[in-house]
Amino acid sequence: MTKSESLFKEAVKYIPGGVNSPVRAFGSIGEAPRFIERADGAYMVDVDGNRYLDYVCSWGPMILGHNHPEILGSVIEACKDGLSFGAATRIEVEMAEMICDIVPSIEMVRMVNSGTEAVMSAVRTARGFTGRNKIVKFMGCYHGHSDAMLVKAGSGVMTSGVPDSAGVPSGCTEDTLSAIYNDLESVKELFDKMGNEIAAIIVEPVGANMGVVPPAAGFLEGLREICDNHGSLLIFDEVITGFRLALDGAQGYFGVKPDLTTFGKIIGAGMPVGAYGGKKEIMEMVSPVGAVYQAGTLSGNPVAMAAGLTQLRILRDHPEIYTNLNAMGDWFYGEIGNLLKEANAGCTINHTGSLGCVFFTENPVDNYASAKTSDTEEFARYCKYMMGHGIYLAPSQFEAMFLSAAHTKQELEQTLDLIKDYFAGKKKM
Repeated sequence: MTKSESLFKEAVKYIPGGVNSPVRAFGSIGEAPRFIERADGAYMVDVDGNRYLDYVCSWGPMILGHNHPEILGSVIEACKDGLSFGAATRIEVEMAEMICDIVPSIEMVRMVNSGTEAVMSAVRTARGFTGRNKIVKFMGCYHGHSDAMLVKAGSGVMTSGVPDSAGVPSGCTEDTLSAIYNDLESVKELFDKMGNEIAAIIVEPVGANMGVVPPAAGFLEGLREICDNHGSLLIFDEVITGFRLALDGAQGYFGVKPDLTTFGKIIGAGMPVGAYGGKKEIMEMVSPVGAVYQAGTLSGNPVAMAAGLTQLRILRDHPEIYTNLNAMGDWFYGEIGNLLKEANAGCTINHTGSLGCVFFTENPVDNYASAKTSDTEEFARYCKYMMGHGIYLAPSQFEAMFLSAAHTKQELEQTLDLIKDYFAGKKKM
């Protein structure tokens, strides 16, 4: 770790906390971040030459693995024509056509540069379309770092123990209403009190920023019905689940159609990009056609579009990738559950498809409150052990594990052996 530790000492002099995103900080497990030098397939290598089997996958978008040759080739070719134009290009039209073709709920789409931008813009569009101001979100669901969404958010905010954020005026969040994930009654209560003021419900169809919390049976369908009954819009934040659980995302996986959808870096194959889209009548509220202003000088960057379009074409043309990946997830996370049970580990495993999380709590985890019963100190010991044995995990109890098509069963079995060894070692202590 010599070089990583040295780089971290330099980084903290110039970068707040030494990292450019809180989720990269290793403070919660008492270590310096690993500074990654390169990646290929299912592996990453840090500046000290340590090789890790990667279960973060750049926080999800590397669904085909790192450095996929077709994607890399498309990026190199796109770079030859120029890195950025700040002007309309053919490839952004092709990307828009692709997304509208494979996601049935989307008739029009607007490119942005991040998931945060996508959510911020979708919420503004929902307000503009309905003429209402209030938004319902769920405790523990993270929708980026725009002011209105930093209310009982998950992800890095949850790890640091900061419930909201300094620098956010109270006026920015007074129209943000918090409900309990997987609890339709908490949503109905809000709508009973102020349903005619609520523009939209925004939800992660699978909670993936408080660990992994799947939707209870009927939960997403119930949200759809509530919105329909009150003239509100349903927004699916698919920054994590989009094009990962299925080609048409969680909305296809669960069979519930939202009015608006937000996407993140998976549509750039890991490059910085995002998008939001939905019904034509809603999206035509967006400038320059409509009165809802949203802009981005570098939106639809041609290099990012080339990478993302190549990945989406591969996923579209090879549906077996999803079949195999989801089956692998069912097997792998199921085996982890068996190990935890045999070891009497006092842990809970949740998963949906290729997304999974080990919670260091005996309680079933179905919402923000139950996720917070996890023993974060014990998670830190587990994470340090796994990292020390070449398994790269997110350094937070409240983040997801991601599988990719590059992971092999043999590699997953090696990971299972390490998990088994960790809990066997704990018994001897």
